[in-house]
Amino acid sequence: MTMENLLQPFTLNDKITLKNKVLMAPLTRCMADDDLVPTQSMADYYARRAETGLIITEATIIRPDGQGYPNTPGIFNEKQIKGWKVVTDAVHQRGGKIFLQLWHTGRVAHPYFFDGDFVLGASAIGIEGTVPRVRELKYTVPKAASLQEIEQLIQDYRQAAANARIAGFDGVEIHGANGYLLDQFLHYSSNVREDEYGQTPENMTRFPLAVVDAVSHEIGAERCGLRLSPGAYFNMEKDPRDRQVFDYLLSELDKRTLAYLHVGIFDDAMTFDYLGGSVSAYMREHSRQTLVGVGGYSAESGSTAIANQQFDLLAIGRPLIANPDYVERVRTGQSLVEYSDVMLATLV
Repeated sequence: MTMENLLQPFTLNDKITLKNKVLMAPLTRCMADDDLVPTQSMADYYARRAETGLIITEATIIRPDGQGYPNTPGIFNEKQIKGWKVVTDAVHQRGGKIFLQLWHTGRVAHPYFFDGDFVLGASAIGIEGTVPRVRELKYTVPKAASLQEIEQLIQDYRQAAANARIAGFDGVEIHGANGYLLDQFLHYSSNVREDEYGQTPENMTRFPLAVVDAVSHEIGAERCGLRLSPGAYFNMEKDPRDRQVFDYLLSELDKRTLAYLHVGIFDDAMTFDYLGGSVSAYMREHSRQTLVGVGGYSAESGSTAIANQQFDLLAIGRPLIANPDYVERVRTGQSLVEYSDVMLATLV
C-alpha cells in the first residue's frame, strides 16, 4: 500500500501536477561544454528520466563568478538558454516536468573558472582544501559581498529565473543549502558581518529571503522551490546558534506559499543536537510547506516515511543515475542496478 502511495500523483499548490511522488534529486555531473552550455547528451540524460514526478536539474550557475566546479552549466546567456531549451523540450515530449536549480557557490567558487580577481562570500572566511576535479587549485579567501553586490546578486537570481522561464522550465529551485552562497549567510561560522546582513537571525536571513521574493515575483511562488541545510555539515562548521536563524527563516517562509522546501542533506540518518534530531524532522516540525525528503532513502523506506508524514515527496539521487527507468522498476518490482562511482564519469 505504501509503495502504491509513492506512485500516486501529487499536485504542488493546485498548479503543477506531478505524476508520482518521486523526484530526481539535483546531481552535479559536470556535463556542460566549455562555454557552460547544456549539450545534447544532457538532453538525452534528462529525457530518459522523465517518468519521475519532477526532475530537479543539476545545480546551474546564475552568473560567471558563481562557478566552483568544471563544466557546470549556466543560465546567464543566450547560448545557455537555448541549450536548456533543448533539454526541457526533450523532457516535455516524454511527459515529464522539470525545475532548474539556481546556484551561486559563493566562497566555494574559484577565480580560475571566470578569470577573476576574487570570489564573493558572506564574510572574508575561506574553506580548506582544493577544487574537486581540479585538485591543483586551492580555495581562496572570499571577499565579503558589499551591499551593492548583494543587491546585484538578488537581481541576478531574478534574471536567472526569468531565463529559466524562457528556456521552458516548469519552475526553479533556489539552492540555499550545502555551504554555497545563500547558505553562507545563514550560519554563524561563515557570517561574521556587522551590518544589516549579519549578527541576528533577522539580518542573516535578509539576503536569502530577498532572493526568494525576487524569484517568486518573477515566475510565481508556486513555481519556486528552495533547498535548505539547517544542519551544517558540508563546507560549513556547526554552531548551535544556527538553530535560531533557521527557526526564524522557516517562520518567515511560512508567510509565503512556495512550491516546496527541499531537505539539503546527503544522509538523512545524520542527527544534529541543536536541531533535536534529523534535518527532515526539524523542517517538518517547523514548516507548513510541502517537504521533499532526501538522503539515503530507498523506494521502500521513502514510501514508509511519506506514509508516516515525515515528508511529502521523495527525491532520489544515485539510484537514478544507475537506473534511468527507476520509477518503472519500482512500479513492477524489478531489482535495481547497483550504483558505482564509475557511473559518476559516464552518461547513462
